[in-house]
Amino acid sequence: MAEEKKNSGKKRLIVGISGASGAILGIQLLKLLGQYPDWETHLIMTEGAKLTIRSETEYTVEQVAALADRTYEPQQIGASIASGTFRTEGMVILPCSMKTIAGIASGYCDNLLLRAADVTLKEKRKLVLAARECPLSAIHLRNMLTLTEAGAYIMPPVLSYYQHPQSIEDMNLHFLGKLLDKFDLEPAGYRRWGEGCSDYSNESNE
Repeated sequence: MAEEKKNSGKKRLIVGISGASGAILGIQLLKLLGQYPDWETHLIMTEGAKLTIRSETEYTVEQVAALADRTYEPQQIGASIASGTFRTEGMVILPCSMKTIAGIASGYCDNLLLRAADVTLKEKRKLVLAARECPLSAIHLRNMLTLTEAGAYIMPPVLSYYQHPQSIEDMNLHFLGKLLDKFDLEPAGYRRWGEGCSDYSNESNE
């Protein structure tokens, strides 16, 4: 279990990686957050996430864990992040499987990832869920509507093209920039509409 320490004064963000495809996005998020010395990351990887990391990326689970300030196992249900008294800025689950979506939507907290998300909602902190599935069934959509009504942000890793990406990495960065914007963070290289991206405002309507 991660050793608990007194609050260092840093802003804390819980990062969850579930077993859905797209583990590299969670890894890149941790790398970006590592560039902010006043932020502290608390990472949970499910067993499915560990399998996906091994299958989809060149990283080991140990290397991913080393990117975070604190790492927890899903079965550590009594960890600090399972309590609302442990202050955080919120939580991101990236990628977020439909199983995880269903667990949070139903309040079924049988592991630390689900419990931490449940706490984030009940404390009315920001919960960002990068839902990863295609196509979506009616069950998926109902669960996501339930979470949206409860205050969560549903942010599927949708591609954007107006910033003229030259690589998959460019597309990933743009999505992560939009996600981090929910926490008032802006990674280097992130391009907003009208700020180095296409802008129709100066073009004729004719």
